[in-house]
Amino acid sequence: MTTPPPPDRMDGSDGLGDLTALIGGNDRESDDRESNDRESDDRASDDHATAGRASAVAAAGTAEQPLDDTPPTAAPRRRAWIGGTIAAAIVLLLGGGTAGYIAWALNAPLPTPVATTRELTAPDPGPAVAIAMPSEGAAAIAITGGENYLGPDGIHLAVGASVPRPIASISKLITALVILDAHPLASADDPGPTITFSKADHDLYDEYYVQDAIVAAMPTGSTMSLHDALATMLIPSASNYAEAVSTWAFGSQGAFLAAVRDWTAREGLSGTTLVEPTGISPRNVSTTADLLRIADLASANPTLAQIAATPSITLAVPGTLTNTNSLLGVDGITGLKTGNLGEGTFSLVYTSTFDVGIGTPLSVTGVSLDGFTRSSVDAGVTRLLDSVRDGFHFIPVATAGTVVGVYETAWGSSAQLVLDDGASILTWSDTPVTVEMETTAPVTYADGEQVGTATWTAGPNSVSVPVRISGTITPPGDWWRLTNPSLLG
Repeated sequence: MTTPPPPDRMDGSDGLGDLTALIGGNDRESDDRESNDRESDDRASDDHATAGRASAVAAAGTAEQPLDDTPPTAAPRRRAWIGGTIAAAIVLLLGGGTAGYIAWALNAPLPTPVATTRELTAPDPGPAVAIAMPSEGAAAIAITGGENYLGPDGIHLAVGASVPRPIASISKLITALVILDAHPLASADDPGPTITFSKADHDLYDEYYVQDAIVAAMPTGSTMSLHDALATMLIPSASNYAEAVSTWAFGSQGAFLAAVRDWTAREGLSGTTLVEPTGISPRNVSTTADLLRIADLASANPTLAQIAATPSITLAVPGTLTNTNSLLGVDGITGLKTGNLGEGTFSLVYTSTFDVGIGTPLSVTGVSLDGFTRSSVDAGVTRLLDSVRDGFHFIPVATAGTVVGVYETAWGSSAQLVLDDGASILTWSDTPVTVEMETTAPVTYADGEQVGTATWTAGPNSVSVPVRISGTITPPGDWWRLTNPSLLG
């Protein structure tokens, strides 16, 4: 069906007013003509009556004749009827066109609301994390896990010169590795062979006691499994057990030290030297780099990993033994060995497995040498691990109700596009955050309708928030439709 064209003007008269004026004018002209005709007829009738009466008087003397009452001619009335009929026809024709335009205008498609969106700005992730390495002596750390955040190689940091330094009782960890290399245990629960202690072994108690070393009871003729003997050597750091067990394993201290040299050469530990099994000698030295490797070897050995993570143990011969590593369980620390030769030589080799909220825990291996006191070493290690954890942080990226755009219409109605919810994203250090927003055409343009999604990405993580309409776009009134035909579809 062909849409009727809109009228020429939309100033309050839609053509119907002009039509009414036209029709009214024609009617008035017809009425005036009919009135004039009647007046002429009346005057002619009067003149005719007067003349008739005069003639009759003249003809008949004084007798008066009846008047002629014939009505005036009907021609003017026929002309008036024809004019009214034509006017009615014009009204019908023009009235039908106006009705068609109104019907079209009130039902024609409206122009689509125009969307204007603003570009979302990604938040600043902040400065790069500053891992708090210990300020005393020398230290090194290796962090693995969380490859999607830290990269496939993880993090490796060191402070202080990587030169051989006294390692004190950390020597016992090396002694245990060398013994188990020669006498491996099948599992962490394997007791291994039984050791019988001699009078010479018993005498070691007094020998180390007078040197102010830690010792544990070892009566002559007493027996103990290799597993428990290693536990007594490592948990309380009993020096007499370190020498007795290493002598049992190799037959003599000379043979043991030869085995140590062979083992360190095979493992590539060129900066590590042992001259005795306990660490009481300051000539037992290693580097931070070598000690990270030694820590990895120890934590990979099920027996040593279990023993190093044990806070205390009670055995038949030595009784209850308490671990010298007071950090066990703090920040996920699971080992490995303490050492000290007095003020300024406190050391720690440690492992930690702790959760930072990324789904899998991080594995940390670290070493701290030449700390001033045991408490200062422990405090430095906990600060370091806390700084690693703090490097994983949530960044707020979205606030509910944030206006991200607007829909506007030609007739003045509008509605906003807003973020439906707040959100944060987990990231590591200064990993950059990106953002993008996708929108689709609304169906109803009603309040609450979802019309898109905003997505933020940082490293392996993404978080999305719905974009919804806030407010409702209302349709225009009839008058706007009737007066804006060029904007209709």
